[in-house]
Amino acid sequence: MSAPSAPFRLALAGAGRMGRTHLRALAGHPEVTVTHVVEPVAAAAAQCGLPVCPAVGDLPPDVEGLLVAAPTGYHAEVVGAAVKAGLPVLCEKPAGLTPAQIRASGEAAAAAGVAFQVAYWRRFVPALQCLRERIAAGELGEVLFASAAQWDGAPPAVAFRAGSGGIFVDMGVHEFDELRWLTGQDITSVSAVAAGPVTDPEVRAAGSDVDSAQALLTLSGGATALVSLGRHFPGGDFAGIEVYGTKGHVRLPFLDPAEGDAAMTAALVRQAAAFAELVRTGRGAGAGVADAVAALEAAELSTGSMESLAI
Repeated sequence: MSAPSAPFRLALAGAGRMGRTHLRALAGHPEVTVTHVVEPVAAAAAQCGLPVCPAVGDLPPDVEGLLVAAPTGYHAEVVGAAVKAGLPVLCEKPAGLTPAQIRASGEAAAAAGVAFQVAYWRRFVPALQCLRERIAAGELGEVLFASAAQWDGAPPAVAFRAGSGGIFVDMGVHEFDELRWLTGQDITSVSAVAAGPVTDPEVRAAGSDVDSAQALLTLSGGATALVSLGRHFPGGDFAGIEVYGTKGHVRLPFLDPAEGDAAMTAALVRQAAAFAELVRTGRGAGAGVADAVAALEAAELSTGSMESLAI
């Protein structure tokens, strides 16, 4: 019997809310271990309880990959530093503020011969994987319509919202990627609207974000889809998908406030394990550069459509 391989040694760049969520999910995991943190804010780094490095280039040579959970505006910079250091990258969505940044990161990673995966965790939810298989097998017949929703329990910090790119970039990219991945269809057109007032006066004055927005999509296979986003959902975070086909219908609320973030943290673990397999074997199941570009392009189109229709 061959001896089990050593845990994959992962470093974390960015010790904010999402970075700490990854740490909590991976704590004690036998296959992937986070060994170091790159974080310039001392107070945030101290919450991690791990050795801190001032920059990506200062990580020890036994680190096998970098998980980028820094704010979106820093994604391209941190990915670039990792690639320069020869480190494979698992980058939180959207992996850049523009499609051009994502493409540039992917090209740099390819030129350096290092793996680059984008962290769309919905792809690692077993119930969604099962739904994708059922759609591909034709169990629901021809897909006619899909409705994907994500409503957060409360808005993020004002500073985060100002630099996040807005609700479709910050939140909606998950739904755009999910719809493409589930149906096997590309997004061909978008029409979006904002709904309701912005509750935070500072955000409202800056005009940097909205509290709720919906986008109606057409897909390349003839289906239509709705993406519904909101920043106020009593009880906690919610996400779900509903698919209507000529032979069947599925309603799947996969992130339920009653269960907290259990579905997400379990998916983060599977995602990290898949990234480790990608680095070590070249085989992976996560989102790549083209997927991230397509999701962000749909987000940009949605934002532009929403703004053009604003009164």
